Amino acid sequence: MIEIDGSLGEGGGQIVRSALTLSMVTGQPFRIRNIRAGRPKPGLMRQHLAAVIAAAAVSGAETGPVAAGDSELQFVPRQLRGGDYEFAIGSAGSSSLVLQTLVPALLHANAPSSITITGGTHNPMAPPVEFLQRAYRPVLEKMGARFDIELRRHGFYPAGGGVVAARIQPVGTWQVLDLLSRGDRTAGYAESVIAGVHRSVLTRELDCVRTAMGWADEQMKAVSLPDSHGPGNVLLLTVEHEHVSEVFMAVGEKMVRAEAVAKRVVQDTRRYLASGAAVGEYLGDQLMLPMALAGGGSFSVERVSQHARTNAQVISLFLPVAFRFEQRDRHAICMVERRT
Repeated sequence: MIEIDGSLGEGGGQIVRSALTLSMVTGQPFRIRNIRAGRPKPGLMRQHLAAVIAAAAVSGAETGPVAAGDSELQFVPRQLRGGDYEFAIGSAGSSSLVLQTLVPALLHANAPSSITITGGTHNPMAPPVEFLQRAYRPVLEKMGARFDIELRRHGFYPAGGGVVAARIQPVGTWQVLDLLSRGDRTAGYAESVIAGVHRSVLTRELDCVRTAMGWADEQMKAVSLPDSHGPGNVLLLTVEHEHVSEVFMAVGEKMVRAEAVAKRVVQDTRRYLASGAAVGEYLGDQLMLPMALAGGGSFSVERVSQHARTNAQVISLFLPVAFRFEQRDRHAICMVERRT
C-alpha cells in the first residue's frame, strides 16, 4: 500500500488523479490522506469523486464508501478492463480532467474502450476539450498512443450538461519522445463560442484578439450555439507549430467585460510564444505521466510550476523514474529518466 500525503507540494487534485492512473496501470494500491489540503475547499470535489468512481469501474477496484468532501481515500485495483463506459459528473466539474485520469490507464487495458462523460466541458479551472483534441492527443500519438475525443455538446460553467466521448485503443509499446522544439508556426486562430449570450460579446472578444495578435479576419472564428446550450461563453486561442500545438482559454463570466476575457487569453498565448518552449505549463504537466510510462523522454516547457514538481513526486512513488528540471534563459527543460 503506497501512502500519499495529499498536502504534498501544491496539495491539489492532480495528486489524486495521477495516483489513480498509476495505480490502475501498475496494480499498486494506495491510500491518500489530506486530500486537496492546499485548496480553499479541501477534500474530494464532484469531478474528483467522478474520477474515483470511473477508475474503480474500469479497474474493478475496491475503495470502500467514498463521497464528495472526503479527505481520505483507499484504492485497491484489480484488473483493467476495456469496454464501453458512461459516467456522469453531476455538475459542471471538468470532463477533461476525468478523461485525463482514464485515458492513460485504458491505453493499458486488455481491449479497446469507449467512454462517454456528462459534465462540464469549459471550466475556468481545467483545460477545455479542445486542448485534449489539439494539444494533448497529438503528442501522445507521437509516443504510440491511439485514441480520439469528440465534443458532442458544450457544457459551460456553472450549469454543465456537456457530453464528451472518447475511443481508446490499447497501446503496443510506448515510444520515448524528446520534444525540445516547437518548430515553425503553421497556423493560429481564435474562436469565440457563445450560447444564450448577446452576440456583441463574441464580436468584442474577437476584435480585441485581432488587434492584440495582429491576426487577419480569416483567423477569427465565431461560433453561436443554441440558447439551450447556455448561458455560456468561452474564448479559445490555438497556435499550431510543426511539432506541437497549444490551446489557451478564458471563460466569460458575469460582470467581466469581454475585453478583459480577451486580454487574459492573449497574455497567456503571448507568454508562451515569447518563451520559445515547445509546450506551455499545463501541457508540460500532462506529458510527465505518459513519458514516465514510456521510461524516458524530455520536453522544453514555458515554466516549471509547483504543480509539476508535485506531480513528479507522485509519479516517482509508482514508477522507477526520476525527473530533472533545468532552467534555461526563457524556459525550462524537463527530463524523465529511469532510476537504476
